[in-house]
Amino acid sequence: MVSGKKSRSFDYSSAARRWLKSSGEEETSKLSAGLYIVATPIGNLGDITLRGLHVLANADVVVCEDTRVTGSLLRRYGIKKPLVSYHEHNAEKRRPEILALLASGKTVALVSDAGTPLLSDPGYKLVQACRTCGHKTTAVPGASALLAALCLAGLPASRFTFAGFLPPKKTARRKTLEELAAINSTLVFYESPSRLASSLEDMEKVLSGTRRAAVARELTKMFEEIRSESLGDLAAHYRAAGKPKGEIVIVVGPPSHTGDTAASFPLLDELLKEAMCTMSLRDAVKHVADITKSKKSEVYKQALKIYGQ
Repeated sequence: MVSGKKSRSFDYSSAARRWLKSSGEEETSKLSAGLYIVATPIGNLGDITLRGLHVLANADVVVCEDTRVTGSLLRRYGIKKPLVSYHEHNAEKRRPEILALLASGKTVALVSDAGTPLLSDPGYKLVQACRTCGHKTTAVPGASALLAALCLAGLPASRFTFAGFLPPKKTARRKTLEELAAINSTLVFYESPSRLASSLEDMEKVLSGTRRAAVARELTKMFEEIRSESLGDLAAHYRAAGKPKGEIVIVVGPPSHTGDTAASFPLLDELLKEAMCTMSLRDAVKHVADITKSKKSEVYKQALKIYGQ
């Protein structure tokens, strides 16, 4: 889960005590009964939060996808807790057992193998059942591959649609992409290394307009890679390079229409306002014209309208 040299287990207790004291929770460090949805690192183990460690260390049970993966994380921080596996293949059987633990007054921490639980995993059904039964349910936020990729892609992030994993078969995948093509926002997908090139090819063929995209790989790890190009160029690169390593997030920009005027591009004003927060007017115009494939003269006219507001 983590690259580089191995290190001794980190004693987080002193840092956790300082956090408890400063947050006023020192006297109530014992957790109340309920389900705690805890985000875990997506690669770099240093991305666990103090609150996340506090919950994991004080929970009665930790529910996880793979006990080996979560066991490694807990050992890294010197935490010993009973682990219960909960994944798509045993969720129906395990859910009543977990609800019974909560009903008996236990504290349960729910984690995924990496990142924030419930994104592309069956955890939402457990949360739904907990809320129906009246059990306390709370989130302990932290690392997320989805949000990390959005931050690094250099594409509009104020409006986005998370589509999870696309279907593995081409026909079903293209049908799903056809349903998403009309959405006027940035699209975010998770994908496996073996299907990356074929998914990018299908995106290029199905998604409307000329789209910029980014592939984020090995996020937060030593060999983190962010490649940002057109969908066609990305598809060609990964088709030639072969199957990459690591977990992958694909970020696809909103549709633009080559040859249209800037005023006809629905997100143009939003893109310009976002760019002008950190760039000069000239640089913002160039940036937006490049990613939307619009004429600079049209983008400049629209920028002047915004600038004069």
